[in-house]
Amino acid sequence: MLRLDNLAKQYGEVTALDGVSFDVKPGNLLGFLGPNGAGKTTAMRSIFGLVALDGGQVLIDGHRVEPADRLTFGYMPEQRGLYTAMKVGEQLTYFGTLHGMSRASAARSADVLLEEMGLSDRIGSKVEQLSHGNQQRVQLAAALVHDPNLLVLDEPFSGLDPIGVTSMENILRERAGRGTAVMFSSHQLDLVEGLCDEVVIINKGRLALHGNMEDLRERSRRRRLEVALGVAAADWEPGIVGVDVVKRSANRVFLSVPVDVDLAAILASASTAGIVGAFTFEPPTLSQMFKAAVGIDDLSAIEVDADPSEAGLQ
Repeated sequence: MLRLDNLAKQYGEVTALDGVSFDVKPGNLLGFLGPNGAGKTTAMRSIFGLVALDGGQVLIDGHRVEPADRLTFGYMPEQRGLYTAMKVGEQLTYFGTLHGMSRASAARSADVLLEEMGLSDRIGSKVEQLSHGNQQRVQLAAALVHDPNLLVLDEPFSGLDPIGVTSMENILRERAGRGTAVMFSSHQLDLVEGLCDEVVIINKGRLALHGNMEDLRERSRRRRLEVALGVAAADWEPGIVGVDVVKRSANRVFLSVPVDVDLAAILASASTAGIVGAFTFEPPTLSQMFKAAVGIDDLSAIEVDADPSEAGLQ
């Protein structure tokens, strides 16, 4: 298990990391989220010794990460880390040998990965001849060629078309299913919500929210309520303390409400405005929890109760 333990990093007057701690478990997919400049890339680079921390430590299976451990990790940086004039197959084989594989084993692994990613016909192509999406696939293959036990990916879905996104999702699920610990950053919150077991949100270098996706949703003290009216909903106001209108469409009103709200009272109020065609009460989305955690959307703010098992984590 990977453990980021009380990480701290300062760049001049800018605090990139301020006591960040969390685990990445084998077989789990962890979404690492935060606004631009929150410290995500700094944290991920620290795992590979590419950032000299001012405090804290990175641990694997209880001991400080050493160079030999990093040979068993896979890293996909946000910025392209490939040799553009080098052929795809040769490049993947080379990266495999850097991780201690024999050239023959690395070449076999490259062949399997390119087949899996639908790029077998581009094995002899130079990276610069590939589309952005195919370069992204090759970058992932470079991170996977040595069959890592930990996979750290910085914005792996960036620039992919829907087919590429689905392919990437399938590969990550398959790797996690084989016991690989997978951590990746993304701004595509709906994708993270559907793919990940756990989520970590950092803001201004500090941990803002952390936990199992479903547990976080259920622990929320707020809920989403969607009310569909048979008439235009522009003028209906619930008129109930603690019930906030988040947005409206032609005949729908989207509300943020307390978890223990009197639903019958809201339904009665809505019925005075017209026929109620739908009345949906659900936990918050990851997008709402993210906005609340980083303080960018007051109306849809979704407060999550602290998990007692995580007391003292930060």
